[in-house]
Amino acid sequence: MNDIDYPTALQRADLIHDNATLVAAIDRVAHEIDAHLGDEDAIFLPVMQGGLVFAGQLATRIRATLEFDYVHATRYRGSTQGGGLVWLRQPALLLGGRTVLLADDILDEGTTLRGIRDFCLEQGARRVLIAVLCEKRHGRTVPGIAADFVGVEVPDRYVFGFGMDYHEHGRNLPGIYAL
Repeated sequence: MNDIDYPTALQRADLIHDNATLVAAIDRVAHEIDAHLGDEDAIFLPVMQGGLVFAGQLATRIRATLEFDYVHATRYRGSTQGGGLVWLRQPALLLGGRTVLLADDILDEGTTLRGIRDFCLEQGARRVLIAVLCEKRHGRTVPGIAADFVGVEVPDRYVFGFGMDYHEHGRNLPGIYAL
């Protein structure tokens, strides 16, 4: 247990997107992915831990054929500021010649997603598509990374809920909050 005052942080936070908004956004993203993939099958790779909530709900709405695996790479490790990319789990499936669909909670600066995408391409993926629940549009995104599918935009503030954490708390919140 840590000494972070999560209840006070949640009390002070603003609700940015409620659950109904997020469910509608996930439905829309799933339809966009289906239209993009058509009859093609893809490897669905949620990015743990933050992408778990979004990916789980998104997967049940996609009608295209998906083969499941996951990746766990992080720069945060419970912190609010990122460091170097640390791999906790690489995909077990062979990616060569396949379309990979990464599902993550947020595209902020994009360093983690770029590293994961580049790894998939280095492993021979034919292409890598990126679906994110949230995107911050602030001009600090690393060059060469963009999401193909975006659920909602969030302000340039610290956001948590619906998979994103505040010092490892709040991932299970049904909405997105900002400090």
